[in-house]
Amino acid sequence: MEQQIDYAEVGLIAGLEVHQQLLTERKMFCHCPAGRYTKEHDGVVLRHMRPTLSELGEYDGTALMEFKTKKNIIYLLHKSNVCTYEMDDTPPFLLNQQALDVAIEQCLMLGCDIVDEVHIARKQYLDGSIPTGFQRTAIVGVGGKLPLRGRTLSVVQVSVEEDSCREVLDKGHLIVWRTDRLGMPLIETVTGPDLRTPEEVEEAILLVGRVCRSTGHVRVGMGASRQDVNVSVRGGRRVEIKGVPQAHWARRLVHGEAVRQVNLLRLREELHARGFKRREDVQIEQADVSYLFASSQLPVLRAEEWSRFVAEDKRRPGFELGGGPFCVRVVKLPGLAGTLSWPTQPDHNFGHELAGRVRVIAGLDQQPILLQSEKWPDYVDGQRELRKLKKRMHCGPKDALVVVWGPLEDTITAAEEIRLRYADATDGIPHETRQPFPDGSTDFERILPGPDRMYPDTDSPPVRMTRERVARLKAALPPPPWERERRYAEAGAQRETIHYLIRRGGATLVDRVVERGRADLRRACVLFGEQLKGLRRAGVAVDAIPAERWDELFALAREHAALVESWRELSAKLAADPARSLASVVEELGLALPVDLEAVIEEALAGPAPAHLAPKLEPAAALAARHRYLMGRVMPRLRGRVAGRTVAAALRERLGQARIEGEQP
Repeated sequence: MEQQIDYAEVGLIAGLEVHQQLLTERKMFCHCPAGRYTKEHDGVVLRHMRPTLSELGEYDGTALMEFKTKKNIIYLLHKSNVCTYEMDDTPPFLLNQQALDVAIEQCLMLGCDIVDEVHIARKQYLDGSIPTGFQRTAIVGVGGKLPLRGRTLSVVQVSVEEDSCREVLDKGHLIVWRTDRLGMPLIETVTGPDLRTPEEVEEAILLVGRVCRSTGHVRVGMGASRQDVNVSVRGGRRVEIKGVPQAHWARRLVHGEAVRQVNLLRLREELHARGFKRREDVQIEQADVSYLFASSQLPVLRAEEWSRFVAEDKRRPGFELGGGPFCVRVVKLPGLAGTLSWPTQPDHNFGHELAGRVRVIAGLDQQPILLQSEKWPDYVDGQRELRKLKKRMHCGPKDALVVVWGPLEDTITAAEEIRLRYADATDGIPHETRQPFPDGSTDFERILPGPDRMYPDTDSPPVRMTRERVARLKAALPPPPWERERRYAEAGAQRETIHYLIRRGGATLVDRVVERGRADLRRACVLFGEQLKGLRRAGVAVDAIPAERWDELFALAREHAALVESWRELSAKLAADPARSLASVVEELGLALPVDLEAVIEEALAGPAPAHLAPKLEPAAALAARHRYLMGRVMPRLRGRVAGRTVAAALRERLGQARIEGEQP
């Protein structure tokens, strides 16, 4: 299978929807605390979702698909972080204005036009992730831009919205959600389809993330930021890779989706050549063939093995299980031989496309989900059973077979989904939302929602945006990340250090000590972006040190440059007692005492030379080795009191006058 492609040749384009949780005290539309996660629950709610008509009297395709899954949806509630609003038993409170301010800051950072009025809309979500069946969202700004690789990445819009639940379990027809994250404010930054390679997608994700972090008003850590990546190739359609948790996943995921779409377009050409040009041209035949596999050597096809699986996995009728007795169902695909093994994404074939639909919509998730005639498993009597199956379905050389198993009603749903997926294939690329995996592969999650899922929220009043509010937020806005990156790079800071400072908030401290303490910019970047990182990992509470102490340190270092070299000792003392003054710490460490540099050097020179400085060394090497040795001897006494470069220069001058035994002066 072809796994390397020319992205420009196939017309790859991609765009982003970056979701970032906001650092607010309470949730979006109620007074529950935000950011309070729990592992226990006080109550359980069972819900079933059903689609509703849009304002134009139409059903959204995704809503209809979710309804077919017949999901039993359970919510785990904890009284500390949810109220009746989350369960749709109370109308929404007024929009969280703190969250709206952060969204405005993001818009300003991106150069967006701020809307005159913020109007709340409802966006349908029938996968169960939101108990109301819809997410409340509002556009705050439009028409922004980002500098990327010497060109402009357009920003379509920035929205503020409420977060969804956390998934705990998805098994058969049962899905379980924990509601602690539900309702937390987040911003969604949507870019235009301006990205052309997987590498650009990864870089753009990180760039948008640094913009979000630059405000200092967003949450950090796993789950606080996630992105949806929209991908298509020339002749294909937009496919959304949903919930990519880390930027470095994007390279493989985008590449894999590009390969998948190219191969699916080739499959469309093959189907058309075989006469399958319209959806109606795809027909199937199906039959219950449980009796053929009653004593099969393949365990998953036997009724007793199914009963054992159900008992061990604790699956219940009406919850995880669909209706009816155990059934093995075969689906005949007339004229479609060779298409089940048709390559799609790397290391996957079209059979995986069918398995994804069967798993999600029919609720049949016992591995391997389905069997296919073009890759029949190798077991005793396997080929004989396959021949019997083909004979039962009157298969010819141009026909293919798929076998599914599980509750009777679910196998009937699965057969229809197999037909529908082949019908989609006659048109090329179906609009889908796909689930990402670390290896770069994706699987079907749901039909991609359309515009019919959005409608006004009549429970929430609009919020007028005033010039005074926007001006106030703009005045306090920090520099955008690309300005800081340029300035720090010109000062000599490393790229990784710069990005770490912006992501973790250290850039604010760097700019502060440069402005107030007149610190050397590169030195400040090294301290906050590299050195303190090691102390933090060692458990030293450096984040508890007040910003004022750092101002004092760099201000004092203007007169005593060596003071910064004792950053480790100073930081440890200040972290242990954040209320303590810098002056008292300096005094305790003896850093304020005068020192006789020449006397310390003379004392070190008078000591014996170590064995490795033997006469057998070349003179230049012996001199350099002794210089290093003596620096190690004197710096513990001088660090923080005399600058290291001053000590090194004094030693070099002194060694130039001294003799080392066995060498010329």
